[in-house]
Amino acid sequence: MYIGLDLGTSGLKAVLFDAGQQPLAEATAPLTVARPHDGWSEQDPADWIAACETAMAALAEGHDLSAVRALGLSGQMHGATLLDAADKVLRPCILWNDTRAAAEAAELDALPAFRARTGNIVFPGFTAPKLVWVARHEPAIFARTAKVLLPKDYLRLWLTGEAVSEMSDAAGTAWLDVGARDWSEPLLTASGMTREQMPRLVEGAENSGALRGELARKWGMKATVGVAGGAGDNAAAAIGVGAVAAGQGFVSLGTSGVLFAATDSFCPAPETAVHSFCHALPGTWHQMGVILAATDALNWLSGITGRSPAQMTAELGDLTVPGPVTFLPYLGGERTPHNDARIRGAFLGLDHATGSGDMTSAVLNGVAFAFRDNLDALAATGTTLSDLIGVGGGTGSIYWVRAIATALNLPIGLPDAGDYGAAFGAARLAMLSDQGETDLSPPRIARMIAPDPALTDAYADAQNRYRAAYSALRGDAS
Repeated sequence: MYIGLDLGTSGLKAVLFDAGQQPLAEATAPLTVARPHDGWSEQDPADWIAACETAMAALAEGHDLSAVRALGLSGQMHGATLLDAADKVLRPCILWNDTRAAAEAAELDALPAFRARTGNIVFPGFTAPKLVWVARHEPAIFARTAKVLLPKDYLRLWLTGEAVSEMSDAAGTAWLDVGARDWSEPLLTASGMTREQMPRLVEGAENSGALRGELARKWGMKATVGVAGGAGDNAAAAIGVGAVAAGQGFVSLGTSGVLFAATDSFCPAPETAVHSFCHALPGTWHQMGVILAATDALNWLSGITGRSPAQMTAELGDLTVPGPVTFLPYLGGERTPHNDARIRGAFLGLDHATGSGDMTSAVLNGVAFAFRDNLDALAATGTTLSDLIGVGGGTGSIYWVRAIATALNLPIGLPDAGDYGAAFGAARLAMLSDQGETDLSPPRIARMIAPDPALTDAYADAQNRYRAAYSALRGDAS
């Protein structure tokens, strides 16, 4: 048996698979985000441990885990978990969607070495500018910082006692030489850090350490259970859907939105705001466009209306021409293609006739248009995609998937029943770390959602209005 643990923003998922990749069980535990100030987003790492305890206890209660041979980890990227010399957490983790370090990110990004070695813009959500922010605003905490770990790697520290990261997640810190797949001394120095404050690096399918005996006994496992390096959430999801070679990709409709393309080489194009990171397998890389609010935008509207997202989308009927209401989903800034931490969301075109359905469809279309911006940014780097696999909770809405397919003018395949996301990818990496090989083929596609040819021109026109609205709003913000 093999276990995948996915530490997300809204919860932790644990999945149990047999050696044939058949799912046996899953368990989840919720997590919450604290937003003490505008643009801030934090979690207490102790909550991650508690969530893991809850999920693993649920698996152990329902199944004999004595046949588990390895665990794999995936998780939200970019978070800064600061530890002292005794591995004590010094402050809440500053998460991926926290934009407080926008000024520090711009300062680092202005240094040519960062784009040259990382292949990326230094985004405010990346780890390095957060440490510069801490040094300026919380100097006592910075002075005590002995180690900085990404969220899933703090979970690994608790599981194994080892401070280890892997290439795909480390690539999002702005401290990794992404082409060389190693920490960059010049980038660390430029942000006031040292290699000693970094975790050891492994590849995603390497064994990073053994599960602590206390935990193995608690969960009914043998003492020889290994923990694979794993991957950042999107690289892990790519392993789960078999997007491991050039030309393969997926669209993820989760809290954030991701348009992912696997590549056989390092293809940096930072001027496009496309992320160019290491993949979870040795000698492979990937590109992705990232939007900060996908299902998060619909959940925001749901909280205001008091109706569930499922209720809101169910009333929409068939996909139609986009209406006069435009929604910009920039609730906490935006990454690709704008790299704009200051921009905020907006509804435009509201009038007396606007109803709740108009606002719901505008939110769904706004996210679809943001994905189109990402596709065009990827195309500017020379990357082309002929189809995509759809993953994430938002793909439960066929209306939304069809809107995205039409905006992208690409077919989107929805996998057969089952979870092929990051937790499954983490379990596959656990299998690789134990067996040396495993099947990484894509899942069977249960339904292919094609673009609606009768609506593609209307969606293209609405896309132009969407882009013009961003330009106008950006002028107001400045």
